[in-house]
Amino acid sequence: MEGYKKIIKKLLFFNEPKKMERFVLKETSSKENRTEDSAENNAEKDKQYRARRRKEPGGIRKIDRGTDESSKKEKEIQKEDENKRKDSEVSVYLSHNLTSMKRLYNIPMNGDVVIREFDIILKDRAVGAFIIFFDGMTDRKVINNNILQPLMMLSSLEIKKAEEDIAEYIKKQILPHNQMKEFTSYRKIMDEVNFGGCAIFVDGIAKAFTGDVKGWEHRGVERPNTELVIRGPQEGFTETIRTNTALIRKRLKDEDLICQNFEIGERSNTPCSMMYIKDIANESLVEEVAKRLKSLKVDYLSDSGELEQFIEDSSFLPAPQIIATERPDRVATALTEGRVAVIMHGSPFVLIMPITAEDMVKSPEDNYVRFPYGNLFRLIRYFGIALSLLLPGLYIAITNYHQEMIPTDLLFSIEAAREMVPFPSVIEILIMEIAFELIREAGIRIPGPIGPTLGIIGALILGQAAVAANIVSPVLIIIVAVTGIGSFAAPNFSLAFSFRILRFAFIIIGAMAGFLGITTGLFIYGMWLVSAKSFGVPFLVPFGPKTANAFTDSILRAPIWKQERRPDYLNPKDDRRQAPISRGWMDNGSKGEDEDEQ
Repeated sequence: MEGYKKIIKKLLFFNEPKKMERFVLKETSSKENRTEDSAENNAEKDKQYRARRRKEPGGIRKIDRGTDESSKKEKEIQKEDENKRKDSEVSVYLSHNLTSMKRLYNIPMNGDVVIREFDIILKDRAVGAFIIFFDGMTDRKVINNNILQPLMMLSSLEIKKAEEDIAEYIKKQILPHNQMKEFTSYRKIMDEVNFGGCAIFVDGIAKAFTGDVKGWEHRGVERPNTELVIRGPQEGFTETIRTNTALIRKRLKDEDLICQNFEIGERSNTPCSMMYIKDIANESLVEEVAKRLKSLKVDYLSDSGELEQFIEDSSFLPAPQIIATERPDRVATALTEGRVAVIMHGSPFVLIMPITAEDMVKSPEDNYVRFPYGNLFRLIRYFGIALSLLLPGLYIAITNYHQEMIPTDLLFSIEAAREMVPFPSVIEILIMEIAFELIREAGIRIPGPIGPTLGIIGALILGQAAVAANIVSPVLIIIVAVTGIGSFAAPNFSLAFSFRILRFAFIIIGAMAGFLGITTGLFIYGMWLVSAKSFGVPFLVPFGPKTANAFTDSILRAPIWKQERRPDYLNPKDDRRQAPISRGWMDNGSKGEDEDEQ
C-alpha cells in the first residue's frame, strides 16, 4: 500500500529535479592556454619537479604527479620513459619480461591481449615461458597446434650446456612453425605482435621468438568496383597487404620483382610495400619514392588516399598526379613499364607513380581488345570528357555572347523555351548542376539498391517539376544530362572529380567573357599542367616536352605488336619490352616464302 501512495504522490506533486553537474573537459597545457610564469617561478617549479622525481629499476623514471600534472615537461619525460621501455633489451629473467609486457600493453586494462604462461618440460627440469598475442588478430589453431602443443608436450631432450642450447633446441627442433624470428628489443617484438603475430618468452634466454600467426577476418578477392571491364581479369585488390602482393606476383613471375617493406605512422605502424622491377625501374625514381615514404611524420594513416596526399608533388593541382587502382593487372602492366607501385595495408587501392595526363584517360580494357576497338573507345572517352568539362560553359557563352553561331530556328526555339524562366541562364545552369551533384552524391551514400533508383527517379521528377514550374528550360535539362553522362566516361574517378570542379569555373568565366573567357581558362589550365610534374616526370609528356618512343600508346594506340619500347620519359634501364619482330610466326613465314621463291 505504501508503494502505491508514493507513486500517487509522484504523479500529483511536481518535484523540481536536482541540477546535475556539467562535465567539463580539463584543459591541457599548451602555449595558447597556459599563463606565462616568471623566470623565478619556472626555476622553482623545476626544482620541485626534480625533487619529486625518483628512479625505478632499470633506469626508468617514474613521474610522481603533483599539482602540476598537466605540465608539458612531465609529458615529455613520460614519453621519453615510455620510449626507453620499448627500446630496452629482453631480460634473461622471465618475471621481468612478463612485468614489462604487462606494463607496455596496459594489462589488465587492455582486454584483448592474451598472455598464456606454461612450462617447457625438459628431462632434467621445467623451464618457465609465456606467450603473448592479440585475441581476434591471430589464428588460435596455429598457435595451439604449431606452438603451444610442441612446447608443452613434445620437448624431451636432455640439455647439457647453457642457455644457448635451449634456444637453439627450441628454434630448430621443437617449434615446427615456418615463420619464426628472434628479437632482443621490446620494440621489435611489439611490432610483430601488433601486426597479428605472437611472441614467446622463455626463462633464461635474453631474446624472444616471434611467429607469424595472422588470422583476422578479411574480405576475399572480388571483382573491382570502380574499374569494371568486359574483357579482362576480374580480380580486384583487398584490404590485406600480403594478398595484394601475391596477386601481383601471380602475374609477374619475375625474380627481379622487388617488394620493399615500410612502416608508416608513429602510432599505427601501418605496413606498406613498395614494388618495382629492379632491372627496369630507374634507380633515382625508386630512391625518390622511398625517401618520401620514409620521411613521413604522422601518427596514423588509414587509407592509401591519405598517403597519396602526403607524397604527391602538388596538392593544389586539380588533376591527380598518382593513379589509384584496384586492378592487379593494371599494376603489373605499370611495373613492366618501369613505374613504381605502393601498396598499403588496409586499403584496396594501390598507388602507381609516376603518371602523365594520357595515363589518366587510359582504361585497362584498351589493351585487351583489338586496336580498332580500343581506339574507338578512347575517342568516345575523349569526347565525353570534353563535354563534361566545357559543354555548360560553352552553352552559357553562346547564348549570352555569340548568338550568331546558333541557327535561327534553333535560336527561336531556345528563346521560346526560356521565355517564362525568371532567372538568367547562368543562375539557371548553376541550379541544375548543383541539383545534379546532390542527386549523384545522395545516390552514392544511400546503401543498397535504393541508391541507383533514387538517382534515376530523383533526376526525372526534379527535371520534370523544374520545367513545369518554369524554373529551368528544357534545353538546359538536356545540357546538364549530357554533361553528367560525359563525366561518367572518365575511366579514373579522381580525374572525374577534377572535371566536376573545373566545370563550375568554366561556367563562371564563360558567363563573364564568353569564348574569350573559356579560351583564357583553357590557356591558364594548360600552362598549369605543363609546369606540373609527377615524381620528376612532366605531366604533359610526350607532348610537352615532346619525347620519342611514346606515341605508340598515347592518344591513340598502335597494334600491340608495334609497341616495342617502353615510355622513354621514365628512363628505364631496359627500354625495349619486346623484340623488333615480336610475331615470330610471321618472320618464319617470310623466310619460308623467300626460300620457295629461290
